[in-house]
Amino acid sequence: MRQQSQLALLGKRRFLPFFLAQFLGAFNDNIYKNSLLLMAAFAAVESLPFNSDMFINLAAGLFILPFFLFSSTAGQICDKYEKSMIIRRVKLLETVTMAVASGFIITENYLVLLVLLFLMGTQSAFFGPVKYAIIPQHLNEHELIGGNALVEMGTFVAILAGTLGAGILIEQPDAHILVAISVVFFAILGYLASRFIPRAKAAAPDLKINWNPFQQSLVMIRQTRSNDSVHKSIIAISWFWALGAAYLTQLPNLASETLKGSPQVVSTMLAMFIIGVAVGSLLCGRLSKGHVEPGIVPIGAVGLSLFGIDLYFAVTPATTSHLLSINAFVENSDNLRVLLDLGMIGLFSGLFIVPLYAIVQQRTPENRRAQAIAALNVQNSLYMVLSALFGMVFLGVLELSIEQFFLTLGVVNLLVCAFIFRRVPEFIERFVARFVKKVAN
Repeated sequence: MRQQSQLALLGKRRFLPFFLAQFLGAFNDNIYKNSLLLMAAFAAVESLPFNSDMFINLAAGLFILPFFLFSSTAGQICDKYEKSMIIRRVKLLETVTMAVASGFIITENYLVLLVLLFLMGTQSAFFGPVKYAIIPQHLNEHELIGGNALVEMGTFVAILAGTLGAGILIEQPDAHILVAISVVFFAILGYLASRFIPRAKAAAPDLKINWNPFQQSLVMIRQTRSNDSVHKSIIAISWFWALGAAYLTQLPNLASETLKGSPQVVSTMLAMFIIGVAVGSLLCGRLSKGHVEPGIVPIGAVGLSLFGIDLYFAVTPATTSHLLSINAFVENSDNLRVLLDLGMIGLFSGLFIVPLYAIVQQRTPENRRAQAIAALNVQNSLYMVLSALFGMVFLGVLELSIEQFFLTLGVVNLLVCAFIFRRVPEFIERFVARFVKKVAN
C-alpha cells in the first residue's frame, strides 16, 4: 500500500471513528493515570493513604491487574457479540468512570481514585481485544498493514500527548479542576466518536462463555499454539512490550541521574522514542506496499538491538552537579547521539511490531480472533511485570548501571529474536527474498 492510500484511511468512515475512539481512549488513560501519579508525588503526606512510593507502585499494578483478570472474558464477549456495540459500551463505561472520578480529583480523595484507576484499566482490558479484532472486519486485506500502522502510530502519539499533557495540567494554578474537566471532556469525545463506528458482525454468536478467567486464559493461550507463526508472533509482541516498558521506565532515571538532565530533557527523550515508533509504524506501512510482510520483522529486530547496544556506548555520565536545560544538554554531542539512538530504537520498534499484529489478525480464524488478542494481552501483562522485576533485580539488587541494563536488553533481544526466527523460518526467508528482489531490481 502506498503511503498516500495508507493515510487516506483516515478519511473513511469505516476507519476514522474507530481510530479517534482508540486514540482518545489511550490519550485519556494517560492524562488520568499520569495526573494521578503527579498529584500523589506532590501531595501533602497526610492526604495520601500511604507513602508516595507505595502509592505509585500500587497504581501501576492496579492498572495492569485487570488485563490478567478480565482479558479472557473480554475476548470471548468480543467474539460472541457485535463489535461496534461493545466499543460504545466500553466508551460509555469510561465516560461514567471519569465523571465519578472528576469529583474525587477535585476533593483529592486518592484512595477512591486508585479504585477508579482499576476501573480504567478494566475498560482498557475490554477494549484491547475488540480494538484489534475489528480492524480486519472493516479493512480490506491490502489495507490491513496500513491500518495497523496508523493504530500503532496513534496509540504511541496518544501516550506521549497524554503524558506531556498531564505534566502541563498539573503545573497550572487550578490543576485539579482542569484535570477533572479534561478527563470527562475527552471521555465524552471518545464516546461520541464510537457512535459513528460501522457495525461489525459477531464472529462466533453461538460461543458459550467460560467465566473462569484463569482456566479460559490457559485455553486461549493453548489455542494460539495451533498456528506456530501466530504463536511465535504473540511471543514476539509480548517481548516487545516488555522491552518497551523497560526503556520507558528507566528513561527518567537515565536523564536525571546519569545525564543530569532537567524535566525538559526527560520529556525530550520520551518524545524521541515515541515519535520514532510513530515514524517506524508509518514507514512499515509504506515498505509493505499493502501486504502483510513478515520479512520486515527481522529488520526491526536487528535495528532494535544495534541501537540499543549503541546506547550503552553513547551514554556519558555527566559530571555537573546541577540539572542541565535542554539547550545545555544538546550542546554535548554524546547526548545528541543518545537522542538519535532513542529515536532509532523507536523507529525499528515500529517496523518490528506492526507486521506482527497484522500476522496475528490475518492468520487467526475469525471466530477466535478476539480471543487470540485477549491471550496476547494476558501475556503482554505478564511479560511487563517480569520486565519490571528484572529491572528491580538488575538495578536494585545487583546495583548495575542503567547503561549496562540497556546493553543487556540489546543482547537479550538478539537472542530472543534468534529463537523466534529459528522456530518460524518464514521471517528470515521473507527477509532474504526481499533483499534478493531489491538487488535484482
